Amino acid sequence: MTDALPQIALAVLAAVFAITWHEAAHGYAALWLGDDTAQRLGRVSLNPLRHVDRVGTVLLPGALLLVQLLTIGRVVVLFGWAKPVPVQAWRFPNPRRGMMLVAAAGPAANFLMAWGAGLLLHGLPLLPEDWIEGAGTLLVFLILANLVLGLFNLLPIPPLDGGRIVVGLLPERAARAWARLERAGILAVLLGVFVLPRLLAEVGIAFDPVGQALDRGIPWAMELIYWLSFNDA
Repeated sequence: MTDALPQIALAVLAAVFAITWHEAAHGYAALWLGDDTAQRLGRVSLNPLRHVDRVGTVLLPGALLLVQLLTIGRVVVLFGWAKPVPVQAWRFPNPRRGMMLVAAAGPAANFLMAWGAGLLLHGLPLLPEDWIEGAGTLLVFLILANLVLGLFNLLPIPPLDGGRIVVGLLPERAARAWARLERAGILAVLLGVFVLPRLLAEVGIAFDPVGQALDRGIPWAMELIYWLSFNDA
């Protein structure tokens, strides 16, 4: 476990960067569209402390990390969330379209950061030799963390960003019905995406559509980032 601590520290750092960039992007998008609520509350910021949720950012991920390391010696599942960025949609010229754009800004920012981290891999040979391995590992973790966060948030389930994007695209009546799913909140996502598939697996039922989709999507997205970063054509 001690040997894994540097890797864990770099993975946590990459996750912090990805989450902070994601949440700040929501605030910047809302401000650009005419709502300064997040700015007035200090949430249009790249300071990670501005976005920390005591339960979702610290207690739950920390407990999951510690339990898995102490029991199975590796991290299989890690889940958490940041403090939601406050948005007052009525201040947008078109509230539904505005909320859709604010929601889309988070994953878009993650994909942009993943690409930026891929481009920075070109600079590794310029670093001192004893820095190259750590910097390279951090950049790879940055790519992975941003892709996982961006793709996961595109799932069309409220309160994830993908769910809010769907609300902006559906006809008004269907959008209202879909938006009502958000009342179940993050608990429904946690139970449906993480807990239920593992409980079913214990009784021999393979049902994990989200996990299977991410298992296919993340390697493809990693290859795309590397292609965009290193393609000289």
